[in-house]
Amino acid sequence: MQVREYRSSDFSQVVSLWRETGIYNVERGDTAAIIDRCNIKGGRFLVLEDTGTGRVAGTSWLTWDGRRVFLHHFAIGTRYQGKGYGRILALKSLEFARQKDCPVKLEVHRDNQSAMNLYRSLGFDAWDDYTLFMNLNP
Repeated sequence: MQVREYRSSDFSQVVSLWRETGIYNVERGDTAAIIDRCNIKGGRFLVLEDTGTGRVAGTSWLTWDGRRVFLHHFAIGTRYQGKGYGRILALKSLEFARQKDCPVKLEVHRDNQSAMNLYRSLGFDAWDDYTLFMNLNP
């Protein structure tokens, strides 16, 4: 396994992984062009690659607004879960935030206990007094 930079040629495998893990939603408009645009604006997209097969085994999309890093679309393929690969990818992702010298914000589904356990073990705190609002069609 290796953590590497995303390549545009990864996109179809990335979408397959997102569908497999239940985080893909076509209405969000997540496209290869959007990933490239976010990276140009200072973000980073990391891929966990199974070097034995060349398959995308995980993703970590990091965007930066100049004040904080947003970690989203963090996913590990089901056959790779529970083996420590999520921690490896998360630690590489946090290196990016350290380089930017800023905090990291993320969202996690409240029923994803394993992800919450990982994030807490990495020093993240849940802010239970906030409600997330989103407008997908402004």
